[in-house]
Amino acid sequence: MKKSFFCLLMTACSLMASARQTADFNTVPLPRQCVAQKGNPFALSSAQSIVCNGDADMMRVAHFLSDYISQATGLSLPVTTGKASKNAIVLQTDKKMTAKEGYRITANEKLLKIEGLTANGLFYGVQTLRKALPIAEAAEVDIPAVVVTDEPRFPYRGMHLDVSRHFFGVDFVKRYLDMLALHHINTFHFHLTDDQGWRVEIKRYPRLTEVGAWRRRTVVGRNTGLYDYQRYGGFYTQDEIRDIVAYARDRFITVIPEIDMPGHMEAVLAAYPDLGCTGGPYEVEPNWGVFDDILCAGKEKTFELVEGVLDELIALFPSEYVHIGGDEAPRTRWKTCQLCQQRIASEGLRGDGKHSAEDRLQGYFMKRVEKFLNSRGRKAIGWDELLDCDVEKSTTIMSWRGIEGGLAASEMGHDVIMAPTSFFYFDYYQTPEDYWSKPLLIGGYVPLEKVYSFEPAPETLTEAAKKHIIGVQANLWTEYIYATEFVEFQVLPRMGALAEVQWVLPEQKDYDAFKTREQRLTRVYDLEGYKYCKIAWEKEK
Repeated sequence: MKKSFFCLLMTACSLMASARQTADFNTVPLPRQCVAQKGNPFALSSAQSIVCNGDADMMRVAHFLSDYISQATGLSLPVTTGKASKNAIVLQTDKKMTAKEGYRITANEKLLKIEGLTANGLFYGVQTLRKALPIAEAAEVDIPAVVVTDEPRFPYRGMHLDVSRHFFGVDFVKRYLDMLALHHINTFHFHLTDDQGWRVEIKRYPRLTEVGAWRRRTVVGRNTGLYDYQRYGGFYTQDEIRDIVAYARDRFITVIPEIDMPGHMEAVLAAYPDLGCTGGPYEVEPNWGVFDDILCAGKEKTFELVEGVLDELIALFPSEYVHIGGDEAPRTRWKTCQLCQQRIASEGLRGDGKHSAEDRLQGYFMKRVEKFLNSRGRKAIGWDELLDCDVEKSTTIMSWRGIEGGLAASEMGHDVIMAPTSFFYFDYYQTPEDYWSKPLLIGGYVPLEKVYSFEPAPETLTEAAKKHIIGVQANLWTEYIYATEFVEFQVLPRMGALAEVQWVLPEQKDYDAFKTREQRLTRVYDLEGYKYCKIAWEKEK
């Protein structure tokens, strides 16, 4: 009888021991420094609280942490204000810290403390702690005695979503923002307009959504000439935009809107055909690609619409930047348009051996738009084609056609965001060719390792030019991506590799170690119900 009782006791102790789990700070992105300390761990328990100073931003961060702990462990920790000396999680600012988005996590037996210069930094510290926690509801969780010190490499850490080719509602945009926050991404590039649809309400120009937000047919497959003849579209009301911007702001994410111009404007021309060079007829584009009909640069009413749209956009988006596109704008119509040629003459625009007079006309167009934004206290971002348009040095260049444009722009004195297709176009396949039939995508091949391998500021750049590389971004174009689960599948787990490029110093990067850490992160993906490409690292070539 005594022997049986002893065996039962030992079994119970063994089960209790196995239920205790330990947090692991080998997270994605990898913290800059993690130093183990002497002493016992901090043991999470329901008797603890999360303490902060009552500031609105701090309180919000504290409630995020409470929710994350509850989700991962089942523990419910209340948020309180005041001071705590032991047995609590404390969030506080430290004005001696220098990095705006940096943080420090200190854990010992008595206290778990997260500090930052700003609430932004505290938020990233909370995200790191969230990812360090085991997914272990009802288990006892220890935070090892440690000091974690961290800050990002780049101030601009972006992720893009095209909602023009296929439209995604407010609830999914918020879910997408949560995915960004999980990966320490602080900028959401919101591609709102293109040939295939206009997605934001502009009260001064109601036909932009009455007409431009809807296409009457969509091509089947890769421009096969076959169409489904189903009306497709949608748009965000201004109230919905405000809701999205506020949701992002709560997660310390800046939303940068893009209105692509003067090309990719067939949805606008369908709504206001007098803004084109030919007068139409136009339709909201059912095909994918680049099209000759663009805004007429010779008409003043074109600039009236652009400025009217930007005025309303600026009121909706408080971001420092507005993205004005500038890519893939054929000059075909401008060459034969009398008004465009008159503009070229009146402005004294001349071609040279490298650029045509029509190239210079686009430079005139983009500089005029940028000057308008500057007058409203905003700055312009544009695609790297703007380097062919002689734009001002104040224009930030987003390098997508490769890295060469970005490298050249940085040496010229432009701020640069690196987003080259060969590394960061997440609409490309992430699995080898034998998987390409499932599903149908635009093409290309950007596996996880390729994303991870990118160096945004190579040693070939001068030190002055390196300072102009302000960040990195990945883009998701949605010609063939029609469902929310499909969006998630295309960006995950590649968003983890992107996060390391954006956050981690080059000398810390190790792809094999990253794969292990990213596979641990998929436990959070599973917890959140995110769809992700599970064979992304299994089928690498």
